[in-house]
Amino acid sequence: MTQSGNPFGQVLVALVTPMTADGEVDWPAVEKHIDDVIVAGADGIVVTGTTGETSTLTDPEKLRLVEVGKDVAAGRAKIITGGGSNETAHAIELYRASEKAGADGIMIVTPYYNKPTQAGILTHFRLVADATDLPVILYDIPGRTGVPIRYETILRIAKHPNVLAIKDAKGDFSEVSRVLNQTDLMYFSGDDANVLPHLSIGASGLIGVTANIAAAPYRTMVDAVNRGDLAAATAAHQALEPLVRAVMTHVPGTVAAKYILHGLGRITSPRVRLPLVGPEEWEAAIIEDELALVRDVAGADFSNFRPDRNAAAGGALPKVHGTTR
Repeated sequence: MTQSGNPFGQVLVALVTPMTADGEVDWPAVEKHIDDVIVAGADGIVVTGTTGETSTLTDPEKLRLVEVGKDVAAGRAKIITGGGSNETAHAIELYRASEKAGADGIMIVTPYYNKPTQAGILTHFRLVADATDLPVILYDIPGRTGVPIRYETILRIAKHPNVLAIKDAKGDFSEVSRVLNQTDLMYFSGDDANVLPHLSIGASGLIGVTANIAAAPYRTMVDAVNRGDLAAATAAHQALEPLVRAVMTHVPGTVAAKYILHGLGRITSPRVRLPLVGPEEWEAAIIEDELALVRDVAGADFSNFRPDRNAAAGGALPKVHGTTR
């Protein structure tokens, strides 16, 4: 079930991009994983986002991920393309191509590395949103981009007819409430540990990394909030806590999610592309200790968990590197 007027869904998975041991995209595993998370309760899939290793994907790979996502979802979930670029012209090109490939929406990240002023951020968002008819989610994650989308900038860009939502990884709950009061924007939690707090103050849903492993509890949580059942939502939140800690605390979420999914037998390799690398021995040991605390999480049965630290070690150099254009 999705909220009225929400074209994105409520339980959105920030999808990992399964790869082979040599770092090439494992397309059969991509198809299987997308189907798995939809069956588990996801109604939205964000491909080519941070968790999907967008920085090291080529443009053709990004577009094919949209096409594969649309084919596998077959109307069961929305396919949102993330990532974009810190070059405005390239972002426009990518999103136009993604629309032609069948994307249902786009997620525009604040330009990273350049550290633009708020005027530059506003211009970037406006030009990209102008270039497509698709609904837009803004992605506010200053920990990765170096700059936040400030409140005043959010109010200005909220007037654009295509900009409908924000994915918040800033953690400023008072600002979320303020923006919800002042605009018609929808908010999506971009912090797995704070999904329920976000929902409790009016967020529309989540875009989560841990949902790659266990989408069902997030479905339970969102549905409980929709019907006003705080006790059920809190129970799902509490059950997820050790799994979220395992995924999001010790290594990048992409790395941990792939390590865990591989140990569960759900993807064929835990490989990530350089400069990401698999967990070191001590990091893997901590992740496994956290997983030992997971209880009663639907879709996350660790009784047959078989982690492979050797398979996860290091990172891959693909045959064709990602390019600016």
